[in-house]
Amino acid sequence: MLDANLTAQLKAYLERVREPFEMVASLDDSQNARDMRELLEEITALSPQITLRTDGQDARRPSFALNRIGSAMNLRFAAIPLGHEFTSLVLALLWVGGHPPKAEQDVIEQIKALDGDYTFEVYMSLTCHNCPDVVQALSLMAVLNPKVKVTIVDGGLFQQEVEERQVMAVPAVFLNGQMFASGRMTVEEIVAKLDTKAGEREAAKLDARAPYDVLVVGGGPAGAAAAVYAARKGIRTGVAAERFGGQVNDTLAIENYISVLETDGPKFAMSLEQHVKAYDVDVINLQRAEKLIPAAQPGGLIELQFASGGSLKSKTVIISTGARWRNVNVPGEQEYKNKGVAYCPHCDGPLFKGKRVSVIGGGNSGVEAAIDLAGVVEHVTLFEFADKLRADAVLVKKLQSLPNVAIHTNAQTTEITGDGQKVNGLTYTDRATGESKHVALEGVFVQIGLVPNTEWLKGTVELSRFGEIVVDAKGATSVPGVFAAGDVTTVPFKQIIIAAGDGAKAALGAFDHLMRS
Repeated sequence: MLDANLTAQLKAYLERVREPFEMVASLDDSQNARDMRELLEEITALSPQITLRTDGQDARRPSFALNRIGSAMNLRFAAIPLGHEFTSLVLALLWVGGHPPKAEQDVIEQIKALDGDYTFEVYMSLTCHNCPDVVQALSLMAVLNPKVKVTIVDGGLFQQEVEERQVMAVPAVFLNGQMFASGRMTVEEIVAKLDTKAGEREAAKLDARAPYDVLVVGGGPAGAAAAVYAARKGIRTGVAAERFGGQVNDTLAIENYISVLETDGPKFAMSLEQHVKAYDVDVINLQRAEKLIPAAQPGGLIELQFASGGSLKSKTVIISTGARWRNVNVPGEQEYKNKGVAYCPHCDGPLFKGKRVSVIGGGNSGVEAAIDLAGVVEHVTLFEFADKLRADAVLVKKLQSLPNVAIHTNAQTTEITGDGQKVNGLTYTDRATGESKHVALEGVFVQIGLVPNTEWLKGTVELSRFGEIVVDAKGATSVPGVFAAGDVTTVPFKQIIIAAGDGAKAALGAFDHLMRS
């Protein structure tokens, strides 16, 4: 199952195992079970601390549990965790084997203090780049707290179970049999949902922090660059981010960031955070800004209020809250979100194996999504509002060559239909003839661009008609001391490298403002 390179890497990691543990497999006669057994035998051969049993009696087959000898632990993989989840497997092996996790001590203590019965099931796919964060977070919780029971289920391996539970987007997390959350989540976010008093404590911590010279709101490429450039000036710098990395976390391949030949979004986001933390920057995650209060007088402090209930103050502020996927805004979209309506083909595509799906959007993102999905699903129908596809010619040519793809241009989506439980089709108007048509489908992937995260700024800073923050050549907004950078601004061409450059420019602009005021 593992090539020579992965085997060598895994052997080096397993040398860090401190405590003996066993893997207990529940197997059947399937090829998947044979593959799982082969993987587990290869792992066992790499460390004298690990033993393998194949007499497990779990109902999910194939699956395997990780049990530290002499301790209560409830962590199970109903999956062959390779692909994006190989790192999750390695970390689980290390943690169960006593290697300390790289988590903040207060988070570890918070996990250990959880008091209740928590039975988690997380559905993922091996091609999902959003899933490992959730899988690793829940695995850590199961290792640290015996009251937390976790089963990680590969939706592609347990297709019938996925269909019975109406799981149509991953990662999907169930707690005690009920839907708990869907989408990427960090361990801090999961614990905060379980620990009801965490919000109050976090708000009090924010209120107690001293004012900053520069406060960056948002942790994407623009925010990270702004923080680094500000910190290098030796001034008090803070970053408050809802999710460090921002939209980059949802990007699969990055091949156009100069000097980095190739990487993926989650790795790039991790590098951004590591670079920022290499400086004296106060990084505060899980914070969504809700209100900006300009300084009462020149040279005064600007206040940022957050959804947690706390607030921060600073002499200057750099807004880099980025953008999010644009909704198509038709009946049925919100009703069937995560029930057939999806926004990440890489994450959720495997759940639609052998089914008929559509993609809305004929730009690069839409055409790339359709090409990707065509290799997994039975059939893809692409809908584009304009009279021709807007994607690069090479992508369009590739799409047109695929036998299981239909393309409709001049098509205005008017409704996403369903049976009350999940999507069953899409209605569109042929703009050339005015005729309304319906296509039977089981999934709809929306790929029509981004919308800036600026609703909370309306009436405070000047916005364009598209909701973008209007900035000058130095990144300054209409409010003195407030700067902005990245996809949230009017700067054209929404690219990672452009956002990073704008973040550096905004930080230099903020520093110049501080010197002059």
